[in-house]
Amino acid sequence: NRAYLLAHNPDRLLAPFLREAGLEPKARPYGNWESSGLDGHTAGHYLSALATMIASGADTPANELRRRLDYMLGELDRCQRASPDGYLGGVPGSAELWKAVAAGRVEAVHRKWVPWYNLHKTFAGLRDAWLLTGNNQARQVLLRLGDWCDTLVATLSEEQMQRMLGQEHGGMNEVLADLCVISGDPKYLALARRFNHKAVLDPLMHHQDPLTGKHANTQIPKVVGLERIATLTGD
Repeated sequence: NRAYLLAHNPDRLLAPFLREAGLEPKARPYGNWESSGLDGHTAGHYLSALATMIASGADTPANELRRRLDYMLGELDRCQRASPDGYLGGVPGSAELWKAVAAGRVEAVHRKWVPWYNLHKTFAGLRDAWLLTGNNQARQVLLRLGDWCDTLVATLSEEQMQRMLGQEHGGMNEVLADLCVISGDPKYLALARRFNHKAVLDPLMHHQDPLTGKHANTQIPKVVGLERIATLTGD
């Protein structure tokens, strides 16, 4: 695992974030999914992996994994500060996409490659960096990103939210519930509930099985998030 993490170039993983923030990337992005619409999602996984390896005591003798984690968080913070609203992501055409969503044109997400799924990886990587290594910069960036999300969907109706959630969105409900614990602010728990996909979760809560033929990787995080909300609320 350590050898695999060391084989990656952090600047290539960061390239989509700098591009979307209007900053000059320091290296060309990786290819394939990282340059064909899902740009930036691997960096979130990489943050989680670095944090987990550090927490397990498997860093290099020179603490290279922690150096990489700190460096990436510093660069992500720089990208976020270049944004006028606290957004952070590598989704191609981010500014136009989220402007459309904020205006109620939620169908815009369906013309992109699973942008909420993509952003969930960034949320989760920042969360793991804070919880597993105590990096306070990760916490600050994470909470600013949560505030961006809260503002973005504040004026969307329930019908618009559910229409948007018809596209794969990872574990957004789970990570927003975690933000409630990290910050102590209940607004994030209310926000987490807004990301419950009712078409899948409501039948399950009534002991009905709507899952046959559905993509497993899309559905399982929704249920994990529901469990997290239920645990925090005692429901």
